[in-house]
Amino acid sequence: MKQEKQFTKLLLQWNDEYNNREMPWKGIKDPYRIWLSEVIMQQTRVEQGLPYYNKFIATYSTVKDLAKAKDDDVFKLWEGLGYYSRCRNLLATARFITNDLKGIFPSDYHSLLQLKGVGAYTASAIASFAYGLPYAVVDGNVYRILSRVFDIETPTDSKEGKLLFSSLAQQLIDENNPGTYNQSIMDFGALVCKPALPVCHDCPLNNICRAYKNATVNLLPVKDKVLKRKHRLFYYFVFQHKNKFLVHQRTIKDIWQNLHEFYLLESTSVLHWNTNSIQEWLYQQFDIKEPINVEHISEEIIQQLTHQKISGRFIHIRLKTIPRMLKTYQWLSDKEVKKIAFPKLLNDYINQKQLFD
Repeated sequence: MKQEKQFTKLLLQWNDEYNNREMPWKGIKDPYRIWLSEVIMQQTRVEQGLPYYNKFIATYSTVKDLAKAKDDDVFKLWEGLGYYSRCRNLLATARFITNDLKGIFPSDYHSLLQLKGVGAYTASAIASFAYGLPYAVVDGNVYRILSRVFDIETPTDSKEGKLLFSSLAQQLIDENNPGTYNQSIMDFGALVCKPALPVCHDCPLNNICRAYKNATVNLLPVKDKVLKRKHRLFYYFVFQHKNKFLVHQRTIKDIWQNLHEFYLLESTSVLHWNTNSIQEWLYQQFDIKEPINVEHISEEIIQQLTHQKISGRFIHIRLKTIPRMLKTYQWLSDKEVKKIAFPKLLNDYINQKQLFD
């Protein structure tokens, strides 16, 4: 069976058997409530947006109720969510649907796209959830899942990447049940294929996930705009087996291109490590079951670049055996490591710990 067909089948099996993520709008067909949930959840965490969704539904149960509301009342209800253009678009669209479309939401994808504030993602969500139309949602969750399962290094925020991922997402959708498929992939990204600490060992897709097989999960997805991030958090795992160390050359278009590094986990939020959390991460990422020897967890080391500040921490681990997924990396002796070039941040750590002396 082709990887694409396996992906869809396994994802829907996971949804049927294990997905217990509750959302008040899941399974409903009301386009108003679906649209409202999508607008509120744009650029907002679910735990933050959920109370707002509930307040809006309680106050304005239909699109006509929202259309008749005073601007000040709606903005007051929105207060604290930020990105107030979403609220302005919400009111404009509610009034357009009520006054120009007689209170009836468009029922086809292209008409949905004409609504103010509705882009491809929201139009796909409404079309699939409310009307059962086969349009795949493509957001950060989908980019992350597809880039990992299919080991795609094309930047997700490039023109080429957007076309590639949109095409692949559309190819994968279950046309007989697109709403369930779209909800499944969104939930899968929130519960299993998470950004920094994905649950790889227990993932039902790990047999077909190329990034898991190649130990590149934490390098994906690739984003061009990461270069614009002003403060980046790097967690380096210094894997040592006997007298050899894992090293990796940075080949993507980013800082320190062509220089070498240890195994990198970059995160958008601060991660706190101890022996237990490291052991769990190693189990999920590399199927390492035996107790590991954590030599040390370093203090934060900072390198200030022209437009970025890099905060690095190093976790030195002695492995009894090299996991299958890490055998594709270079494993060099201390003498060999001394001959290759590292960024200043890594050299500061190496010299501080006298790692190869």
